[in-house]
Amino acid sequence: MTKYIDEAKAILAANDRGGYTVPTDRLYPFQWNWDSAFVAMGFAAYDIDRAYRELERLAEGQWTDGMIPHIVFHQPSDSYFPGPDVWRTNHVIPTSGITQPPVFAMALRKIYETAVATGSVENKRTLTLYEAALKWHRWWYSARDPEGTGLVALLHPWESGSDNSPAWDVALARVATTTETPVVRKDIGHVNPQMRPRDEDYGRFIHLLDTYAACGWDPVEQWQQAEFKIADIQTSAILLKAGEDLHYLAAVLGRAGEADEIAVLNERTRQALKAQWRSHLSRFVSRDLLAGEDVVAATQAGFIPLLALDLDEATADAAAAEMRRWCKGMKVVFPTTEPLSASFEAKRYWRGPAWAIINWLLIEGLHRNGHAGFAAELRQSTISAIETEGFAEYFDPKTGEGCGGLGFSWTAAAYIALEKADSSAIQ
Repeated sequence: MTKYIDEAKAILAANDRGGYTVPTDRLYPFQWNWDSAFVAMGFAAYDIDRAYRELERLAEGQWTDGMIPHIVFHQPSDSYFPGPDVWRTNHVIPTSGITQPPVFAMALRKIYETAVATGSVENKRTLTLYEAALKWHRWWYSARDPEGTGLVALLHPWESGSDNSPAWDVALARVATTTETPVVRKDIGHVNPQMRPRDEDYGRFIHLLDTYAACGWDPVEQWQQAEFKIADIQTSAILLKAGEDLHYLAAVLGRAGEADEIAVLNERTRQALKAQWRSHLSRFVSRDLLAGEDVVAATQAGFIPLLALDLDEATADAAAAEMRRWCKGMKVVFPTTEPLSASFEAKRYWRGPAWAIINWLLIEGLHRNGHAGFAAELRQSTISAIETEGFAEYFDPKTGEGCGGLGFSWTAAAYIALEKADSSAIQ
Protein backbone atom coordinates (compact mmCIF):
# COMPACT_ATOMS: atom_id res chain seq x y z
CA MET A 1 0.00 0.00 0.00
CA THR A 2 3.01 2.30 0.19
CA LYS A 3 2.51 3.24 -3.46
CA TYR A 4 -1.02 4.49 -2.79
CA ILE A 5 -0.02 6.28 0.41
CA ASP A 6 2.64 8.10 -1.59
CA GLU A 7 0.06 8.99 -4.24
CA ALA A 8 -2.33 10.27 -1.57
CA LYS A 9 0.38 12.46 -0.06
CA ALA A 10 1.29 13.75 -3.53
CA ILE A 11 -2.35 14.79 -4.11
CA LEU A 12 -2.44 16.70 -0.83
CA ALA A 13 0.84 18.39 -1.77
CA ALA A 14 -0.45 19.26 -5.26
CA ASN A 15 -3.64 20.77 -3.81
CA ASP A 16 -1.78 22.81 -1.18
CA ARG A 17 -2.22 26.54 -1.75
CA GLY A 18 -0.12 27.85 1.10
CA GLY A 19 -1.15 26.19 4.33
CA TYR A 20 -4.63 25.28 3.16
CA THR A 21 -5.80 22.60 0.75
CA VAL A 22 -8.27 22.97 -2.10
CA PRO A 23 -10.50 19.93 -2.72
CA THR A 24 -9.29 19.66 -6.32
CA ASP A 25 -7.91 22.06 -8.90
CA ARG A 26 -10.34 24.35 -10.81
CA LEU A 27 -13.60 22.59 -9.84
CA TYR A 28 -13.14 23.70 -6.21
CA PRO A 29 -10.34 26.31 -6.12
CA PHE A 30 -10.87 27.59 -2.55
CA GLN A 31 -10.80 26.23 1.01
CA TRP A 32 -13.91 24.26 1.92
CA ASN A 33 -14.84 23.81 5.56
CA TRP A 34 -15.48 20.14 6.19
CA ASP A 35 -13.12 19.13 3.38
CA SER A 36 -10.27 20.79 5.25
CA ALA A 37 -11.18 19.15 8.54
CA PHE A 38 -11.00 15.69 6.94
CA VAL A 39 -7.78 16.70 5.19
CA ALA A 40 -6.28 17.83 8.52
CA MET A 41 -6.93 14.34 9.94
CA GLY A 42 -5.09 12.89 6.96
CA PHE A 43 -2.15 15.20 7.51
CA ALA A 44 -2.08 14.24 11.20
CA ALA A 45 -0.87 10.77 10.19
CA TYR A 46 2.47 12.14 8.98
CA ASP A 47 2.77 15.94 9.40
CA ILE A 48 1.39 17.39 12.64
CA ASP A 49 2.50 20.93 11.86
CA ARG A 50 0.69 20.88 8.52
CA ALA A 51 -2.41 19.41 10.18
CA TYR A 52 -2.53 22.27 12.66
CA ARG A 53 -1.96 24.75 9.85
CA GLU A 54 -4.91 23.45 7.83
CA LEU A 55 -7.30 24.23 10.69
CA GLU A 56 -5.61 27.56 11.41
CA ARG A 57 -6.11 28.73 7.84
CA LEU A 58 -9.77 27.67 8.00
CA ALA A 59 -10.24 29.54 11.28
CA GLU A 60 -8.96 32.70 9.60
CA GLY A 61 -12.39 32.91 7.97
CA GLN A 62 -14.34 32.66 11.25
CA TRP A 63 -16.96 35.37 11.74
CA THR A 64 -17.20 37.46 14.89
CA ASP A 65 -20.42 35.65 15.84
CA GLY A 66 -18.56 32.32 15.76
CA MET A 67 -19.66 30.85 12.43
CA ILE A 68 -16.96 29.20 10.33
CA PRO A 69 -18.17 29.58 6.72
CA HIS A 70 -18.32 26.75 4.25
CA ILE A 71 -15.91 28.49 1.85
CA VAL A 72 -12.96 30.77 2.58
CA PHE A 73 -11.83 32.66 -0.53
CA HIS A 74 -8.16 33.13 0.34
CA GLN A 75 -7.19 33.89 -3.28
CA PRO A 76 -9.24 34.94 -6.32
CA SER A 77 -10.26 32.44 -8.98
CA ASP A 78 -12.64 32.70 -11.93
CA SER A 79 -13.23 28.94 -12.23
CA TYR A 80 -15.97 28.70 -9.59
CA PHE A 81 -19.52 30.02 -9.18
CA PRO A 82 -20.78 31.54 -6.90
CA GLY A 83 -17.75 33.59 -5.93
CA PRO A 84 -17.32 36.34 -3.31
CA ASP A 85 -19.13 38.93 -5.44
CA VAL A 86 -22.28 36.79 -5.35
CA TRP A 87 -22.10 36.04 -1.63
CA ARG A 88 -21.74 39.72 -0.66
CA THR A 89 -20.74 38.93 2.92
CA ASN A 90 -18.40 41.91 3.29
CA HIS A 91 -16.14 39.85 5.50
CA VAL A 92 -12.53 40.96 6.02
CA ILE A 93 -11.38 37.73 4.37
CA PRO A 94 -13.94 36.96 1.62
CA THR A 95 -16.13 34.02 2.61
CA SER A 96 -19.46 32.46 1.82
CA GLY A 97 -22.36 33.28 4.15
CA ILE A 98 -23.36 29.77 5.25
CA THR A 99 -21.59 26.96 7.07
CA GLN A 100 -20.96 23.19 6.82
CA PRO A 101 -20.95 20.18 9.19
CA PRO A 102 -18.64 20.87 12.18
CA VAL A 103 -15.95 18.23 11.66
CA PHE A 104 -13.39 20.83 12.86
CA ALA A 105 -13.43 19.75 16.54
CA MET A 106 -13.20 16.09 15.55
CA ALA A 107 -10.08 16.91 13.55
CA LEU A 108 -8.59 18.95 16.38
CA ARG A 109 -8.91 16.09 18.84
CA LYS A 110 -7.32 13.70 16.33
CA ILE A 111 -4.42 16.09 15.79
CA TYR A 112 -3.98 16.66 19.54
CA GLU A 113 -4.00 12.97 20.43
CA THR A 114 -1.60 12.11 17.62
CA ALA A 115 0.68 14.97 18.66
CA VAL A 116 0.65 13.78 22.28
CA ALA A 117 1.49 10.24 21.19
CA THR A 118 4.44 11.46 19.11
CA GLY A 119 5.66 14.07 21.59
CA SER A 120 4.92 16.95 19.22
CA VAL A 121 1.88 18.58 20.82
CA GLU A 122 1.71 22.38 20.75
CA ASN A 123 -0.54 23.49 23.57
CA LYS A 124 -0.83 27.11 22.47
CA ARG A 125 -1.95 26.17 18.97
CA THR A 126 -4.32 23.56 20.37
CA LEU A 127 -5.88 26.05 22.78
CA THR A 128 -6.36 28.71 20.10
CA LEU A 129 -8.09 26.22 17.81
CA TYR A 130 -10.16 24.83 20.68
CA GLU A 131 -11.45 28.33 21.39
CA ALA A 132 -12.39 28.77 17.73
CA ALA A 133 -14.18 25.41 17.74
CA LEU A 134 -16.06 26.24 20.95
CA LYS A 135 -17.16 29.60 19.58
CA TRP A 136 -18.50 27.87 16.48
CA HIS A 137 -20.18 25.19 18.61
CA ARG A 138 -22.04 27.87 20.55
CA TRP A 139 -23.05 29.52 17.27
CA TRP A 140 -24.72 26.31 16.10
CA TYR A 141 -26.92 26.16 19.18
CA SER A 142 -27.82 29.86 19.18
CA ALA A 143 -28.23 30.49 15.44
CA ARG A 144 -29.53 27.12 14.25
CA ASP A 145 -31.44 25.84 17.27
CA PRO A 146 -32.89 29.00 18.82
CA GLU A 147 -35.76 27.02 20.37
CA GLY A 148 -33.40 24.64 22.17
CA THR A 149 -34.65 21.40 20.63
CA GLY A 150 -31.21 19.77 20.45
CA LEU A 151 -31.34 19.34 16.67
CA VAL A 152 -29.66 22.02 14.56
CA ALA A 153 -31.26 23.24 11.35
CA LEU A 154 -29.87 23.85 7.91
CA LEU A 155 -31.07 26.91 6.02
CA HIS A 156 -29.44 25.90 2.74
CA PRO A 157 -28.77 22.45 1.24
CA TRP A 158 -25.10 23.34 0.78
CA GLU A 159 -24.75 23.52 4.56
CA SER A 160 -25.31 19.76 4.74
CA GLY A 161 -22.36 19.00 2.47
CA SER A 162 -24.82 16.68 0.66
CA ASP A 163 -25.93 19.43 -1.69
CA ASN A 164 -28.49 17.78 -3.97
CA SER A 165 -29.47 14.85 -1.78
CA PRO A 166 -32.97 13.41 -2.29
CA ALA A 167 -33.51 14.36 1.35
CA TRP A 168 -34.07 17.96 0.18
CA ASP A 169 -36.37 17.28 -2.79
CA VAL A 170 -39.68 17.94 -1.06
CA ALA A 171 -38.50 21.02 0.83
CA LEU A 172 -36.63 22.45 -2.17
CA ALA A 173 -39.69 22.07 -4.38
CA ARG A 174 -41.26 24.88 -2.34
CA VAL A 175 -38.34 27.22 -3.10
CA ALA A 176 -38.55 29.42 -6.20
CA THR A 177 -36.09 28.93 -9.04
CA THR A 178 -36.06 32.65 -9.83
CA THR A 179 -32.97 34.58 -8.76
CA GLU A 180 -31.70 38.14 -8.61
CA THR A 181 -28.27 36.78 -9.52
CA PRO A 182 -27.54 35.37 -12.98
CA VAL A 183 -26.71 31.68 -12.57
CA VAL A 184 -23.44 31.10 -14.40
CA ARG A 185 -22.58 27.47 -13.77
CA LYS A 186 -18.92 26.63 -14.09
CA ASP A 187 -18.93 23.20 -12.46
CA ILE A 188 -20.32 21.52 -15.60
CA GLY A 189 -17.37 22.86 -17.56
CA HIS A 190 -15.07 20.74 -15.38
CA VAL A 191 -17.23 17.64 -14.80
CA ASN A 192 -19.82 15.70 -16.82
CA PRO A 193 -23.19 17.43 -16.22
CA GLN A 194 -24.76 14.01 -15.60
CA MET A 195 -22.66 13.82 -12.41
CA ARG A 196 -23.69 17.25 -11.10
CA PRO A 197 -26.84 18.88 -9.65
CA ARG A 198 -29.46 19.94 -12.20
CA ASP A 199 -30.05 23.52 -13.35
CA GLU A 200 -33.29 23.80 -11.39
CA ASP A 201 -31.39 22.82 -8.24
CA TYR A 202 -28.95 25.66 -8.84
CA GLY A 203 -31.79 28.13 -9.36
CA ARG A 204 -33.14 27.26 -5.93
CA PHE A 205 -29.66 27.26 -4.34
CA ILE A 206 -29.02 30.80 -5.59
CA HIS A 207 -32.55 31.97 -4.72
CA LEU A 208 -31.85 31.05 -1.09
CA LEU A 209 -28.44 32.75 -1.25
CA ASP A 210 -30.08 35.96 -2.51
CA THR A 211 -32.65 35.80 0.28
CA TYR A 212 -30.03 35.59 3.01
CA ALA A 213 -27.82 38.23 1.42
CA ALA A 214 -30.84 40.55 1.54
CA CYS A 215 -30.97 39.81 5.30
CA GLY A 216 -27.41 41.09 5.62
CA TRP A 217 -26.53 37.56 6.77
CA ASP A 218 -28.06 38.27 10.17
CA PRO A 219 -28.82 34.87 11.79
CA VAL A 220 -32.05 36.01 13.44
CA GLU A 221 -33.47 37.50 10.25
CA GLN A 222 -32.30 34.51 8.21
CA TRP A 223 -34.17 32.18 10.57
CA GLN A 224 -37.33 34.23 10.09
CA GLN A 225 -37.03 34.52 6.30
CA ALA A 226 -35.85 30.97 5.55
CA GLU A 227 -37.80 29.11 2.88
CA PHE A 228 -35.77 25.98 3.63
CA LYS A 229 -35.35 24.85 7.24
CA ILE A 230 -34.38 21.23 7.95
CA ALA A 231 -33.40 19.87 11.37
CA ASP A 232 -30.75 17.58 9.91
CA ILE A 233 -29.72 14.36 11.62
CA GLN A 234 -26.40 14.10 9.77
CA THR A 235 -25.28 17.57 10.84
CA SER A 236 -26.69 17.15 14.35
CA ALA A 237 -24.85 13.82 14.76
CA ILE A 238 -21.59 15.36 13.62
CA LEU A 239 -22.22 18.25 16.01
CA LEU A 240 -22.69 15.78 18.88
CA LYS A 241 -19.49 13.91 17.98
CA ALA A 242 -17.72 17.28 17.77
CA GLY A 243 -19.22 18.11 21.16
CA GLU A 244 -17.84 14.89 22.66
CA ASP A 245 -14.41 15.78 21.29
CA LEU A 246 -14.69 19.36 22.54
CA HIS A 247 -15.64 18.04 25.98
CA TYR A 248 -12.51 15.88 25.95
CA LEU A 249 -10.34 18.82 24.89
CA ALA A 250 -11.90 21.12 27.50
CA ALA A 251 -10.97 18.57 30.17
CA VAL A 252 -7.36 18.11 29.08
CA LEU A 253 -6.92 21.86 28.64
CA GLY A 254 -8.26 22.60 32.13
CA ARG A 255 -11.45 24.35 31.03
CA ALA A 256 -13.81 22.72 33.54
CA GLY A 257 -16.59 25.30 33.27
CA GLU A 258 -16.69 25.00 29.52
CA ALA A 259 -16.66 21.21 29.80
CA ASP A 260 -19.81 21.39 31.91
CA GLU A 261 -21.46 23.72 29.37
CA ILE A 262 -20.59 21.40 26.50
CA ALA A 263 -21.86 18.35 28.39
CA VAL A 264 -25.30 19.94 28.79
CA LEU A 265 -25.51 20.72 25.06
CA ASN A 266 -24.32 17.22 24.19
CA GLU A 267 -27.02 15.59 26.27
CA ARG A 268 -29.69 17.77 24.69
CA THR A 269 -28.65 16.70 21.22
CA ARG A 270 -28.14 13.08 22.26
CA GLN A 271 -31.73 12.77 23.42
CA ALA A 272 -33.08 14.66 20.40
CA LEU A 273 -31.22 12.39 17.99
CA LYS A 274 -32.46 9.24 19.69
CA ALA A 275 -36.02 10.52 19.27
CA GLN A 276 -35.52 10.62 15.48
CA TRP A 277 -35.15 6.85 15.19
CA ARG A 278 -37.96 5.30 13.17
CA SER A 279 -38.15 1.56 13.81
CA HIS A 280 -40.38 0.91 10.79
CA LEU A 281 -37.64 2.37 8.56
CA SER A 282 -34.68 1.00 10.56
CA ARG A 283 -32.97 4.38 10.35
CA PHE A 284 -33.05 7.90 11.71
CA VAL A 285 -34.91 10.75 9.97
CA SER A 286 -34.49 14.50 9.71
CA ARG A 287 -37.34 16.95 10.28
CA ASP A 288 -38.73 19.56 7.90
CA LEU A 289 -39.40 22.40 10.32
CA LEU A 290 -41.53 24.44 7.91
CA ALA A 291 -43.81 21.55 6.97
CA GLY A 292 -43.72 19.94 10.40
CA GLU A 293 -43.00 16.55 8.83
CA ASP A 294 -40.34 13.86 8.88
CA VAL A 295 -37.91 13.77 5.97
CA VAL A 296 -38.39 10.16 4.92
CA ALA A 297 -36.09 10.06 1.87
CA ALA A 298 -33.71 7.13 2.26
CA THR A 299 -30.16 8.55 2.32
CA GLN A 300 -26.90 7.91 4.13
CA ALA A 301 -27.86 10.55 6.71
CA GLY A 302 -30.18 8.00 8.31
CA PHE A 303 -27.17 6.07 9.63
CA ILE A 304 -24.72 8.87 10.50
CA PRO A 305 -26.12 9.09 14.09
CA LEU A 306 -24.27 5.82 14.79
CA LEU A 307 -21.17 8.04 14.85
CA ALA A 308 -22.32 9.84 18.00
CA LEU A 309 -24.78 7.55 19.80
CA ASP A 310 -24.35 4.41 21.90
CA LEU A 311 -27.41 2.52 20.75
CA ASP A 312 -29.03 -0.47 22.38
CA GLU A 313 -28.17 -3.73 20.68
CA ALA A 314 -31.54 -4.17 18.96
CA THR A 315 -31.46 -0.69 17.41
CA ALA A 316 -27.83 -1.01 16.30
CA ASP A 317 -28.53 -4.41 14.77
CA ALA A 318 -31.59 -3.08 12.91
CA ALA A 319 -29.60 -0.15 11.49
CA ALA A 320 -26.74 -2.43 10.43
CA ALA A 321 -29.15 -4.87 8.80
CA GLU A 322 -30.77 -2.06 6.82
CA MET A 323 -27.35 -0.81 5.74
CA ARG A 324 -26.45 -4.30 4.57
CA ARG A 325 -29.65 -4.45 2.54
CA TRP A 326 -28.56 -1.29 0.70
CA CYS A 327 -25.19 -2.90 -0.07
CA LYS A 328 -26.60 -5.94 -1.89
CA GLY A 329 -25.45 -6.02 -5.50
CA MET A 330 -23.19 -3.00 -5.09
CA LYS A 331 -19.58 -3.14 -6.28
CA VAL A 332 -18.61 -0.25 -4.00
CA VAL A 333 -20.41 0.64 -0.81
CA PHE A 334 -21.89 2.65 0.87
CA PRO A 335 -24.48 4.17 -1.53
CA THR A 336 -25.73 7.59 -0.42
CA THR A 337 -29.28 6.83 -1.58
CA GLU A 338 -31.14 3.53 -1.16
CA PRO A 339 -30.49 1.76 -4.51
CA LEU A 340 -34.08 0.60 -5.05
CA SER A 341 -35.60 4.04 -4.47
CA ALA A 342 -36.90 6.11 -7.38
CA SER A 343 -34.50 8.96 -6.58
CA PHE A 344 -31.35 6.81 -6.81
CA GLU A 345 -28.85 7.92 -9.48
CA ALA A 346 -25.57 6.03 -9.41
CA LYS A 347 -23.39 8.81 -10.82
CA ARG A 348 -25.13 12.06 -9.83
CA TYR A 349 -23.33 13.68 -6.92
CA TRP A 350 -25.22 13.03 -3.64
CA ARG A 351 -28.05 10.99 -5.16
CA GLY A 352 -26.37 7.59 -5.03
CA PRO A 353 -22.56 7.58 -5.30
CA ALA A 354 -20.32 6.25 -2.53
CA TRP A 355 -18.03 8.78 -0.84
CA ALA A 356 -14.88 7.85 1.10
CA ILE A 357 -15.52 10.44 3.81
CA ILE A 358 -19.09 9.25 4.42
CA ASN A 359 -17.73 5.72 4.69
CA TRP A 360 -15.13 7.03 7.14
CA LEU A 361 -17.91 8.33 9.42
CA LEU A 362 -20.04 5.21 9.02
CA ILE A 363 -17.10 2.92 9.78
CA GLU A 364 -16.48 4.70 13.04
CA GLY A 365 -20.18 4.55 13.87
CA LEU A 366 -20.31 0.81 13.20
CA HIS A 367 -17.28 0.25 15.43
CA ARG A 368 -18.87 2.30 18.17
CA ASN A 369 -22.04 0.24 18.03
CA GLY A 370 -20.61 -3.26 18.00
CA HIS A 371 -20.40 -4.03 14.28
CA ALA A 372 -16.65 -4.20 13.74
CA GLY A 373 -16.96 -6.89 11.07
CA PHE A 374 -19.26 -4.80 8.91
CA ALA A 375 -17.00 -1.80 9.50
CA ALA A 376 -14.04 -3.81 8.20
CA GLU A 377 -16.00 -4.74 5.05
CA LEU A 378 -16.89 -1.11 4.43
CA ARG A 379 -13.28 -0.07 5.01
CA GLN A 380 -11.99 -2.65 2.54
CA SER A 381 -14.56 -1.66 -0.08
CA THR A 382 -13.43 1.96 0.19
CA ILE A 383 -9.74 1.13 0.00
CA SER A 384 -10.26 -1.23 -2.97
CA ALA A 385 -12.30 1.37 -4.88
CA ILE A 386 -9.55 3.96 -4.48
CA GLU A 387 -6.76 1.55 -5.40
CA THR A 388 -8.70 0.47 -8.50
CA GLU A 389 -10.10 3.79 -9.73
CA GLY A 390 -7.86 6.41 -8.14
CA PHE A 391 -8.57 9.29 -5.78
CA ALA A 392 -11.87 10.35 -7.30
CA GLU A 393 -14.37 12.64 -5.61
CA TYR A 394 -16.87 9.76 -5.35
CA PHE A 395 -17.66 6.36 -6.87
CA ASP A 396 -20.52 4.78 -8.82
CA PRO A 397 -21.60 2.09 -6.34
CA LYS A 398 -22.84 -0.22 -9.10
CA THR A 399 -19.80 -0.19 -11.36
CA GLY A 400 -17.09 1.16 -9.04
CA GLU A 401 -16.23 3.90 -11.54
CA GLY A 402 -14.52 6.96 -10.09
CA CYS A 403 -16.68 10.04 -10.74
CA GLY A 404 -16.68 13.80 -10.20
CA GLY A 405 -13.42 15.62 -9.61
CA LEU A 406 -10.16 13.70 -9.74
CA GLY A 407 -7.07 13.98 -7.54
CA PHE A 408 -9.45 14.75 -4.69
CA SER A 409 -8.03 15.84 -1.35
CA TRP A 410 -10.47 14.33 1.11
CA THR A 411 -10.41 11.02 -0.71
CA ALA A 412 -6.64 11.04 -0.33
CA ALA A 413 -6.95 11.92 3.36
CA ALA A 414 -9.54 9.18 3.90
CA TYR A 415 -7.28 6.63 2.24
CA ILE A 416 -4.39 7.56 4.54
CA ALA A 417 -6.60 7.34 7.63
CA LEU A 418 -8.35 4.12 6.63
CA GLU A 419 -5.15 2.40 5.54
CA LYS A 420 -3.62 3.19 8.93
CA ALA A 421 -6.71 2.10 10.84
CA ASP A 422 -6.41 -1.10 12.81
CA SER A 423 -9.24 -3.56 13.30
CA SER A 424 -10.70 -1.75 16.30
CA ALA A 425 -11.32 1.87 15.26
CA ILE A 426 -10.32 4.74 13.02
CA GLN A 427 -9.52 7.16 15.80
